[in-house]
This record gives sequence, C-alpha cells and structure tokens, in this order.
Amino acid sequence: MDEETLERVRDVVAAIPPGETSTYGDVAARAGIRSARLVGRILAEDGADLPWHRVLRANGTPAPHIAAEQAARLRAEGVLLVDGRLPKDHRRR
Repeated sequence: MDEETLERVRDVVAAIPPGETSTYGDVAARAGIRSARLVGRILAEDGADLPWHRVLRANGTPAPHIAAEQAARLRAEGVLLVDGRLPKDHRRR
C-alpha cells in the first residue's frame, strides 16, 4: 500500500462525525479504493489516533476482537448497538 492510499483512508475516517458510523466498504469507496479489508488493515496498523470505532462491518457489527471496546466508545457518543448490531435505520451510507 502506498502512502497516498493510507492518507486518503485516514482522511475519510477522520471525517466521520461523532455519533455517526460508516462501514469499511463505504470508507474504501470514499477513499477511492476497492478493498474494505485494506481499510481494516490500515486502521489496525495506523489508526490508533483516528475514530476507528465509528467504522463497522457491512452488517452493522463490530469486528469480534474489538467489539466490547468499540461498543463502549460508540455508546459514549450516543450510538447504541442492539444485540451487538447497529440498527439498519441508523446506518450511514
């Protein structure tokens, strides 16, 4: 991955406002790349200073290994997961 791709993904994630969410696929599309998995990799490796918790999987769930922390961070912003999932009517596109 090149530095330009990294920065585009970082910029898209940084622009997600508090209390809102996006999906890995939507972040990828906005950053001009095709891989939602690459977005996840970038956030895992270089996203500690970003609001990574605002990015969910396409089905509205957090990744299992970060689910508890992600849900807590979202709850602090007023975003509630129901049965571990963001309700469809609250998903941003």
